[in-house]
Amino acid sequence: MSNSQNLRLILASTSQYRRELLERLRIPFEVISPKVDETPRTGESTLDLALRLAHAKAAAVSKQHPDAWVIGSDQVADLCGAAIGKPGNFERAFAQLQLMRGATVTFHTALCLMKGDTQTTLNVPTEVTFRKLSDEVLESYLLAEEPYDCAGSAKSEGLGISLLEAIQSDDPTALIGLPLIALTGLLRDAGFAIPSKTNTK
Repeated sequence: MSNSQNLRLILASTSQYRRELLERLRIPFEVISPKVDETPRTGESTLDLALRLAHAKAAAVSKQHPDAWVIGSDQVADLCGAAIGKPGNFERAFAQLQLMRGATVTFHTALCLMKGDTQTTLNVPTEVTFRKLSDEVLESYLLAEEPYDCAGSAKSEGLGISLLEAIQSDDPTALIGLPLIALTGLLRDAGFAIPSKTNTK
């Protein structure tokens, strides 16, 4: 096993949520924007889209930094086969929440760890059931939290938890954007010590 102090780790993401999640592991890492076109392909399933983008993000950064282990991740929310993306504004967020109330949405959180020709890509699904709430409640939530950069418009780590009836997943961090249980296993296999002697007190 390698000495993790000699290993370089890069998070290929612009997401503050993924950065904050990775910080929980207390290992040094860099953040580099992957600059990847996230447009879905014709006929592409939500699962395939998430897996492709996670791999593409890792590959884009790995190509420029072949000495580093690179983490790529992407999340796509699926409602009856249709992708639910980041709303961007109040109107689209309100429409999303109206569409999802009383329904179960699958959040596909794909993860790729790559270094050169060595790579692992996987998906951690999360089933989220939304409560049947009034338009007034949904509007109050959006004005309070403004989750317009969040796929599905409900931040489970914040006030958005009040909109949910149930969550089913093998990893509670997957829904936030980065499945740390799966990632920790991959990083250990790559030689990273988690926790390391330097980050435990």
